[in-house]
Amino acid sequence: MAAKTNAGNYFEDFDKGATLVHAVPRTITEGDCALYVALTGDRYPLHCSAEFARSLGYRRETVNDMLVFHMVFGKTVNDVSLNAVANLGYAGVRFLSPVYPGDTVRSTSEVIGKKENKSGKNGVVWVKTTGKNQHDGTVLEYFRWVMVNKRDPNTPTGAADKPDLPTELQPSELPVPAGLDLAAYQTWASGGSAFFEDYEKGERIDHVDGMTIEEAEHMIATRLYQNTAKVHFDNFAAKDTRFGKRLMYGGHVISIARSLSFNGLENALGILAWNGGTHANPTFAGDTLYAYSEILDKAELDSHDDCGALRVRLCAAKNVDMAKDGMPHKIERDGKQVYDPNVVLDLDYWLLMPKKR
Repeated sequence: MAAKTNAGNYFEDFDKGATLVHAVPRTITEGDCALYVALTGDRYPLHCSAEFARSLGYRRETVNDMLVFHMVFGKTVNDVSLNAVANLGYAGVRFLSPVYPGDTVRSTSEVIGKKENKSGKNGVVWVKTTGKNQHDGTVLEYFRWVMVNKRDPNTPTGAADKPDLPTELQPSELPVPAGLDLAAYQTWASGGSAFFEDYEKGERIDHVDGMTIEEAEHMIATRLYQNTAKVHFDNFAAKDTRFGKRLMYGGHVISIARSLSFNGLENALGILAWNGGTHANPTFAGDTLYAYSEILDKAELDSHDDCGALRVRLCAAKNVDMAKDGMPHKIERDGKQVYDPNVVLDLDYWLLMPKKR
């Protein structure tokens, strides 16, 4: 009799070119948005105020970009990373259309490459994921790569097909929301005083605040996104891993860092795209996160003269205040530059920022 349960795909089960249609479409509700605020402390007014959003040309308040990402990502876990060792990184992430409370998102992924690791115990799988709404409109697309356990560590697969991924997105590729009109933009709503013209390339912004992630918060967040990866849920099984306990979902770490970055980037209207991202080290319940941003570049947008794009490097560290302690981003180990053990996130992304009127 055929098995009725899903044990997840192992490294050997992935075939380049295969399309994975992920189960359980998700209608994102006002309750989901409120819970996201409770879990992350998000304060960006575009996601909090229907009146503010409508004054800028949106139908109502939008679902936070990161919440959209988590909902689309969560659908993929059963097929892509249920047997993962770790999620390793992202590239070419584009937020293509606003999502509103009441919209339904669903996900598909294409396997674009795989490479077995030297240990023979696992390998890296690359996928391109697309998230669509109920109207079949694409709201999100991204590449990611994940280390997945093998079913049979003793049998080599010979897989060595690492794909070429985009290293950055050009300003011409950045999707600005249709209908955006900043003529009525009100600065009091965010409390911020800095606009596109006020940021300088090379500038570093220390976001001041720290946030401790508790066990219950992490578990609620991961369940909210329906992310069923064993490394986040099963503490009994995690006792036999090299860490001896559950890992924090890296996407939740990004959400916390993004929320912390409000202090200094208050007027940012949303995330346009990620050039790439790395979960540099694992995060666990009880860790306290601090963040800073570095302005990597600025770009004019052909479609709008009332806003521009800031290319920002968002970095987060655990249990050390980088602003006060002067912690290095990378250290030398065995003749190589590697991330300091306390650095947990290195994200390169584009933000939409209003200009002064």
